[in-house]
Amino acid sequence: MLRRLAAEFLGTAGLLAAVVGSGIMAERLAGGNVAVALLANTLATGAALVALILTFAPVSGAHFNPAVTFWAAVNGEITWLDTALYAAAQLAGAVLGVGVANLMFDLPVFFASTKIRTGPSQWLGEFVATFGLIAVIHGCSRLQKDVVVPFAVAAYITAAYWFTSSTSFANPVVTIARSLSDTFAGIRPADAPAFIAAQLLGAMAATAVFRWLVPAKENI
Repeated sequence: MLRRLAAEFLGTAGLLAAVVGSGIMAERLAGGNVAVALLANTLATGAALVALILTFAPVSGAHFNPAVTFWAAVNGEITWLDTALYAAAQLAGAVLGVGVANLMFDLPVFFASTKIRTGPSQWLGEFVATFGLIAVIHGCSRLQKDVVVPFAVAAYITAAYWFTSSTSFANPVVTIARSLSDTFAGIRPADAPAFIAAQLLGAMAATAVFRWLVPAKENI
């Protein structure tokens, strides 16, 4: 269990360092072109996801996300006690990753974001983003070989950065951690709770739908 928690901690830290660090670099180099900055941020995040999931999946399953851990618990792949421990490790790793990213670019280790991300359209975007993420993980892990999951997850998140109004946080601990960096990838702390609520609803809805649509007995 200690190794599994360490893997979740390190993997989530790496993910947040990639998300926030690439956002800072992209914003500095894009010359004010938000589309170019978002594209750079997207590509870095997708690439990091593939690498990190492939690295840590053999140890912990490479959840890096309480919504994914919740899905695993509902499907009997992890106990509820372990779910709580995973979530704690993920949150600690996410906060560390943001702090490291900020420091790498000569910024304060933590400083609250002022980037406004709120409103029904963005909440719906987070619901859709998280629903789709759980759907991809469930479908691919049940109907495909596990080796495809890292690539499918990265492909989905890369796409969801662009087709969701919220740019697809799809992860409660990512949302909390990104509120600690007033940079391109940030979110105002006051806006985080609604994002997290939408993510949890999306995860629960996807878990319910796909447990019926693709039952475990169809695993091949």
